[in-house]
Amino acid sequence: MLDLISVGTISIDLSFRGQSLTSDKDHFQLAVGGKYVVDELHEGIGGGGANVALGLREYGMDVAVLGLIGENSFKEIILEKLQVAGVHTHLCQVKKDYLNISSILLTPSGERSIIHYEPPHEELLAGMKDFSLLEQTAAVYLGNLPDVHLSQRTQLLMVAKHNGALTFLNLGVKDVRREQKELLPLIEQADVLIVNGHEYADLIKKKYEELDFKTNIVGNEKFLEGKIVIVTDGEKGSYGYFNSEVYFQEAIKPEKILDTTGAGDVYTAGFIAQYLRSKDVKKSMLQGAEHASKVLAQVGAN
Repeated sequence: MLDLISVGTISIDLSFRGQSLTSDKDHFQLAVGGKYVVDELHEGIGGGGANVALGLREYGMDVAVLGLIGENSFKEIILEKLQVAGVHTHLCQVKKDYLNISSILLTPSGERSIIHYEPPHEELLAGMKDFSLLEQTAAVYLGNLPDVHLSQRTQLLMVAKHNGALTFLNLGVKDVRREQKELLPLIEQADVLIVNGHEYADLIKKKYEELDFKTNIVGNEKFLEGKIVIVTDGEKGSYGYFNSEVYFQEAIKPEKILDTTGAGDVYTAGFIAQYLRSKDVKKSMLQGAEHASKVLAQVGAN
């Protein structure tokens, strides 16, 4: 029996840092036709599915990842990194002509710009005849996969819940901007919903600036009744809502931030790992913040 199956993207991340990558305020200053020699290159695994799975392994969880991997030169690198970390890869699907890759430019303060190439993921669940694999896990994390049809994602979580698994759901920008009625069947199957502040504002069709996250902002949202809702808000901290209770966890800043890539995913991994053990929302938020702080102090999400 697995502790969790993490369903989501898997990518190769190439992170670059160097004095030649000059920036001014919130923009890199790179010339068209220029060539820039960097001081550091970090090759790692990224993507929401992989990041959460690898994060959970740090807490000793028995976890598998379900995602697409391309039949290309990065295939063996990805599989080896996952397997060395102890993540089960038997659920991964290998697809010809598929490549998910990010080039990440880092500033000295850890802010980044990402150049990302990712083909659509609509085939990830389409080829599965059933979800019997979900009988072998205590929990399922469904990451941000807007290209996968809502009905397929809904079915996956529905089967997981039917088998007694806890279900964790992350929604991204594309999904939260849909009509609420489209998302309701999917959200209904989630025990825990995890989004950032701007995504939550889009989900409930309000302006981010109008929301006071320290109040019970989910109280009037009938479609969220009975669910744990976690809202991350960067350096402002994170908020949890459950049974009319409001929880706040301040962000824990490391002495020096080297890279903000994947901070949301690793917060999620820390939260899930603690919640599976204690069912304590406040403790889980603290562990999420601690895990995020640790990763902010290194290059790469893993």
